[in-house]
Amino acid sequence: MSEILVVDDSLTVRMNLAETLTAAGFAVTACATLGEARRELAAGGFALVILDVLLPDGDGIELLAELRAAPPTAGIAVIVLSSESEVRDRVRGLTGGADAYIGKPYEPGAVVARARELIGRAPPPDETGDLVLVIDDSPSFCAALAEALEAAGYRAAAAGSGEEGLRRAAELRPCALVVDGQLPGIDGAAVIRRVRLDAALRHLPCLLLTGSEDRGAELRALESGADAFARKEEDVAILLARLAAILRNAAPPQAPQAPVSLHAPKKLLAVDDSETHLQALAERLRGEGYEVVPARSGEEALDLLAVEPVDCILLDVMMPGLGGEETCRRIKAAAATRDTPIIMLTARDDRAAMLQGLAAGADDYIAKSADFEVLRARLLAQLRRRQFEDENRTLREELLRREMAAAEARAAHELAATRAALVEELERKNRELEAFSYSVSHDLRAPLRGIDGFSQALLEDYGAALPPPAQDYLRRVRAAAQRMGELIDDLLQLSRVGRAPLQRRRIDLSALARSVVAELRRAAPDRAVEVTIADGLVAEADPGLIRALLENLLGNAWKFTAKTDAAAIAFEAAEAAGETAFVVRDNGVGFDMAHADRLFAPFQRLHSEAEFPGTGIGLATVRRIVDRHGGRAWAEAAPGRGAAIFWTLR
Repeated sequence: MSEILVVDDSLTVRMNLAETLTAAGFAVTACATLGEARRELAAGGFALVILDVLLPDGDGIELLAELRAAPPTAGIAVIVLSSESEVRDRVRGLTGGADAYIGKPYEPGAVVARARELIGRAPPPDETGDLVLVIDDSPSFCAALAEALEAAGYRAAAAGSGEEGLRRAAELRPCALVVDGQLPGIDGAAVIRRVRLDAALRHLPCLLLTGSEDRGAELRALESGADAFARKEEDVAILLARLAAILRNAAPPQAPQAPVSLHAPKKLLAVDDSETHLQALAERLRGEGYEVVPARSGEEALDLLAVEPVDCILLDVMMPGLGGEETCRRIKAAAATRDTPIIMLTARDDRAAMLQGLAAGADDYIAKSADFEVLRARLLAQLRRRQFEDENRTLREELLRREMAAAEARAAHELAATRAALVEELERKNRELEAFSYSVSHDLRAPLRGIDGFSQALLEDYGAALPPPAQDYLRRVRAAAQRMGELIDDLLQLSRVGRAPLQRRRIDLSALARSVVAELRRAAPDRAVEVTIADGLVAEADPGLIRALLENLLGNAWKFTAKTDAAAIAFEAAEAAGETAFVVRDNGVGFDMAHADRLFAPFQRLHSEAEFPGTGIGLATVRRIVDRHGGRAWAEAAPGRGAAIFWTLR
């Protein structure tokens, strides 16, 4: 009996879906009209209907309404498969009861994955248990190795690039990877590093191949996370023996509820009023294996998000009607979408526009003129971050649930064991986040160094031959690269504050503050600033985090008194609301208290970059440090009369 009914008037689509789904182990019936579909449904037995909207004898959404209204068919899962040209069709389908909507052109693998999800069936064990995925750009080598693998009792699948290999690994879940070190796009070592960062794929045995005779090649291969190393020119029997060895030593299969792979098909919402740019962007992203939902205005984007969740949003800034920044604010204000990453795309490649976009709630900001490789890397970074956050949130929720259950059952020893196991898991996740932070830092810093270095070389070697405007452009390129480096450094510092283990001990805050001020004086010996530090200030706290806190607070006071005659800074204790607080005061420019609620949020600046340089991360770091210690932080100020930042420690 058939499990899936495909209803589409295109013979090509029917044949393609029938072939793809049958190969994935489903029984499929295909028909071209609503009349045929009704006759098939009357016979019963379907678990899923894949339904086109525009059909020769009616509207597919009408059939969807019939299915949901009739008790015998109300529980059948429905995927609406139709053109992306009309957003209202997508909204109609999802509000009418569809379980998913996939736009044409579609990725067959995405349809299979969604069908398995809705029917509740994982790939059969015999589809993956002996499947080896070979990632190599040489068709002849892939064919020869596949023949040898099959002769040895394996099944083989192939991918011609690192990016394709990651997607196929997420889709096929093979028993092992054989990866060439030299690949177009990302190289083999980078493929393995990404596999090791992926919660669903990290246990895959990986054999890295190389054509190099370099003795250090094996060390570099193993450092990337490979389980074994082989040279391509070695006898194929050696390759098979190494593969068998790493499979013997592989970790046991994961539990049935394995996490979703980072490289499994992800759904993106692309929002742009330019049809040309929107279609070009969607085409490139679909080529990378993403499912792309297009919207042509901020209003359409909000309508779509009300009925369909997505994994990331690419949002144009300049649009008629509801602009990108306001759309971003509304998305981040809604509980259902506030955690969805937003990458803003704009033709305005200037610092002020970037800061405005980030202040509106965007997670990243990219110029439309940027190379597609930059967008791809930034997009993957946001998806990685979202997955790690979701996994940590799940762990925290599970910890709370188990603690409550243990308390109700009065089983204290079980609660302790559960807490220890989950704390160990959280610690492992934190180590993964550290590895992720390093990866993002390394991946983003390398191109920035290239941009800065080559721009400097152009100016030094060929600057005299360039007209003044061209020289100015190159200087701006260097300044932007250096600025991005500062942002990366500050963001990494902010992320580390939240993950570093807390080591409390008694600290002499007065001595620590004097050390920080001494460093500020060495960096600016020409400044005359009166600094008063009270004696005897002590606290039980983490020394490293408190030093970072004082560096930010005293550094801000030093910076914002730069244009003040007779600059003065003080660090002391004060009584506030019945508790002892520490306070850093200055007589600098101050700020309007109407904006005080923005002060401790990342990227929120109350003074322009031209007046006082900075990234807007410092006080966000301060608040996070104080929160880690169970305290609170607040500010008092007035324009032209200085500022006072108060903080307490539990």
